[in-house]
Amino acid sequence: MGYELVIFDNDGVLVDSEPISNAILAEYLTELGHPTTYEESVRDYMGAALHRVHDTVLARSGQRLPADFDRAFQARVFAAFERELNAVSGAREVLEGLRGRGVRYCVASSGSHERIRVGHRVAGLDSFFDDATLFSAEDVRKGKPAPDLFHHAGRVMAAPPERCVVIEDSGLGVQAALAAGMTVLGYTAMTPPERLAGATALFDDMKELPGLLAELGL
Repeated sequence: MGYELVIFDNDGVLVDSEPISNAILAEYLTELGHPTTYEESVRDYMGAALHRVHDTVLARSGQRLPADFDRAFQARVFAAFERELNAVSGAREVLEGLRGRGVRYCVASSGSHERIRVGHRVAGLDSFFDDATLFSAEDVRKGKPAPDLFHHAGRVMAAPPERCVVIEDSGLGVQAALAAGMTVLGYTAMTPPERLAGATALFDDMKELPGLLAELGL
């Protein structure tokens, strides 16, 4: 059986949002009395839905984050996106190649639908996706590293797990894709390779991805 669907993580894979959002998250948590460095934010939260931030802060400090934390954090992130966000270098060319060859693809992201849409608009990738090919952790009960989001995306796109290839840049995302029974290609531009253990192949430049997909018949 050949592969028939490419599932992209969004943040850090298609849009270069991880440095922006993790810097803001570290700063905001520190403001709220939970000292966090940029490196700690990347280590603990990259690739996760916001509920992981709430759960981790509560477990470590015994304190809950403010009720408006998600709204306030997202507002800061969106404002920064408008000023700074770009597509990941080479991502547009990858999407153009897949579309040109008729290969099906979609996004499965820990971010909200609004965050995905804002990021794609600012980065100039919105023409590659519509509502039918955007999947968010908002759509499922458990986000990454649970397999729920990838299972949901594959089910809606009518592609069985063994025919799906996931492109991920976080350890949590790789865990989720493997748990879903899917093949994973790990993008190491921001992530130490050892944190993406289990990926079928690793690459640190998006220009390498078309060749890796071609080896899989895509």
